[in-house]
Amino acid sequence: MSTRRVILDGLRVQASIGMLDHERRAAQPLTIRAEFDTDASQPVDDADIGTVLDYRLLRAALIDEVSRAHTDLLETLVDRVLARILRDFPGVLGVKIRLCKPQAFDDCTVCIEQSRRR
Repeated sequence: MSTRRVILDGLRVQASIGMLDHERRAAQPLTIRAEFDTDASQPVDDADIGTVLDYRLLRAALIDEVSRAHTDLLETLVDRVLARILRDFPGVLGVKIRLCKPQAFDDCTVCIEQSRRR
């Protein structure tokens, strides 16, 4: 099977994430890299967005899921995002999500990356 990968890279979202008191009080930025594998064996109709995976909808789902409610752990949030994508987008064969907290430390960014396939 031929596959196509759609990548959203550098998506910035404000999220309520973290276990520390100051993280519970204020949203902080997250950056997201998301990769979506789809079946590329079907022909693409240039005049019909329905023949491809609409990345506008993927972006909206990512933003909604990460900003929906407070989450203590990045690992929990990554798992929730993976489940949402596979539930809401049947055309996605596999997905890899990387969530990063650029302000977790002064000297580095913390990221969690996980993937899942159907």
